[in-house]
Parts: sequence; C-alpha cells; structure tokens
Amino acid sequence: MKILQFAKEWKSTAKELVSHSFVFAQFLSLLHLSHTYICSPTLVYGPSMLPTLNFTGDVVLVEKLSTLLGRVGSGDVVLVKSPENPKKTITKRIIGVEGDTVSFLVDPANTDRFHSIVVPKGHVWIQGDNIYASHDSRQLGPIPYGLILGRVFCRVWPPEDFGPLRPLE
Repeated sequence: MKILQFAKEWKSTAKELVSHSFVFAQFLSLLHLSHTYICSPTLVYGPSMLPTLNFTGDVVLVEKLSTLLGRVGSGDVVLVKSPENPKKTITKRIIGVEGDTVSFLVDPANTDRFHSIVVPKGHVWIQGDNIYASHDSRQLGPIPYGLILGRVFCRVWPPEDFGPLRPLE
C-alpha cells in the first residue's frame, strides 16, 4: 500500500518537475531571442566617444532591430564589430552612409588637411565624437554594414546619466 502511495506521489512530482522545466526552457529561449535579435545591455568605455559617453564606462542598451531592418543612418551611435579584431566591439557614430561624400580631418592633432571620400555601397563611415582619441574610419576606411551589431539608444548606467543619448552638438 505504501509503495502505491509513493509511486503516485513520485509520478505527480515528476509531472510537476517536467512542467516547470518546460516553462524554464521557454523563458531561456525568449531571453536568448530578445538578447540576440531585439535588445541587449552592453558596457562601453574609452575616450573615443567623449563627451557623449563616459571615459570610465557606461552601460547602454543596444537595439538590434534597426540594424536588421536597415534603419540606421547618419548621426546614430552604433556598436560595431571591429574589422581589425572580430573579438572586439567598438562604439562610434555614423557620419555617412552609402553614396554620401564625407570630408574629414586626416590627422586632427597635427594638421588641418581635409580629405573627402564617397562612402561605397553597403558601407558606412564611422567616427568617434572625440576625433583626437578615436581609431575609426579615418584609419580603417569605410565599414561594411554587416559589421554593425546594433544602435545604441539609451544609457542605463551611471544613474545620473540615465536616458536617451543626446545628439552631438
């Protein structure tokens, strides 16, 4: 009699465990999909985006739908896979999209010499807001659109700077 009671309790517990495991698996799948295709938090740091982003680091939200739909453009701050080191990401502002003519200072610390380039099809021109401390398209050339991982739209840390990113003035 006790064995039958134990078997019924075990069966009930096993069903409940399977049910909870299924819900947990759904949650993890949703989390993965939203992180991969919709939005994810990212830590960005360094001097190249001063004054827009802090040198010591900001946690920003990066939305990925705009990139997938081809809706990023001039003025947007984007997270880009580095063309020099695919394990590294960089955060820069899009200055020009395909077909735009971009004029830029070749070496702003040492000369006033400008150079102009037409951004080729399927590429963007990116630059840091702090042109004196940025490794960007001026050195790398036009960046393939496929390297853009997402558009930075909101800073969530530090708390005193919480909110949407302001455009460069």
